[in-house]
Amino acid sequence: MSWVYLVLAGIFEMIGVTMINSFHKNRNWQSFCMLLAGFGASFIFLSLAMKELPMGTAYAIWTGIGASGGAILGMVLYGEPKDWKRVVFILMVLGSAVGLKLTS
Repeated sequence: MSWVYLVLAGIFEMIGVTMINSFHKNRNWQSFCMLLAGFGASFIFLSLAMKELPMGTAYAIWTGIGASGGAILGMVLYGEPKDWKRVVFILMVLGSAVGLKLTS
């Protein structure tokens, strides 16, 4: 169950990061509340995952999901560059997360 919590933490981090961009553009209460909710839920699920998983593994995978997911959402939702080099490095981050899962 800890891996499910960790994936949920990463997804909520992606929501929080997306809401930072939304709040920066709109400056409304809805974006701000979604930003707080996204990061709040992310930290709650991360703490639940860390009850069973080692801190280094949990943190690395959490940041990997958030960073790669944020980059992908930026490309899809906000028209950020979709250069093949970016995609390769995102895949490397995700591959590292899978490698940590396989070794723990």
